[in-house]
Amino acid sequence: MKRLIVFDLDGTLAESKAALDKEMALLLSTLLKVDRAAIISGGDWPQFEKQVISQLPEKAKLAHLSILPTCGTKFFKYGSTGWKKIYSEDFTTQERKQIISALDKAVLESGFKASETWGAQIEDRGSQITFSALGQQAPLEPKKAWDPDFEKRKKIKILLDKMIPDFSVRLGGATSIDVTKPGIDKAYGMFKLRDILDISIQEMLFIGDALFEGGNDYPARTTGADCIQVRDPQETKRVIETIIALNKDKHGKV
Repeated sequence: MKRLIVFDLDGTLAESKAALDKEMALLLSTLLKVDRAAIISGGDWPQFEKQVISQLPEKAKLAHLSILPTCGTKFFKYGSTGWKKIYSEDFTTQERKQIISALDKAVLESGFKASETWGAQIEDRGSQITFSALGQQAPLEPKKAWDPDFEKRKKIKILLDKMIPDFSVRLGGATSIDVTKPGIDKAYGMFKLRDILDISIQEMLFIGDALFEGGNDYPARTTGADCIQVRDPQETKRVIETIIALNKDKHGKV
């Protein structure tokens, strides 16, 4: 039994940039009755509001939920006055220019520049710069088809690692690449959860769809926390159901 269940968002709790479906929202709400949970993702706070917070039942126990946007470079906690930002590790103006220039150059050199895009490809999230190959508003099906095995983005990442070695480059979502300050990733977020919630890493369970080396969930594995790799939100639902059932066996009811 774990005291904190930590989730990735896109590809784990929901499809890329999509809202939680009704079944997932209900399962997450039920989980919050018996366990603490946290979500760490490359998306910024408005994306969490749209994908997660607005989908949960009105009586969901939000005090048991911690939100860590932009790969853990921000931390939001719920209290008596609502959601409060605990910290944010933002880039300087010069750092932003350097990263955006490198992204433009790496994508061009890789030969994987998309022929059709939907919205801006590069988004400045304050503490993270995110490149979305097909644009921020791309439909789900083209996104799933563009780089299902992560091979295109792995090649872009190799170029970026050489161009901006002082930053952390991770693969996220269906078509995205996330750039943060060095040492600030999902492992950083896990340690922040440890410090702020006073829960040890050994008492955490991380669930994500990109726990392989180079994936944006991989840093969570390096913390020593127990991890479960899932294929998609449907598999995550079965994992949550199991956790709820174990809690029910322990407490007698949910």
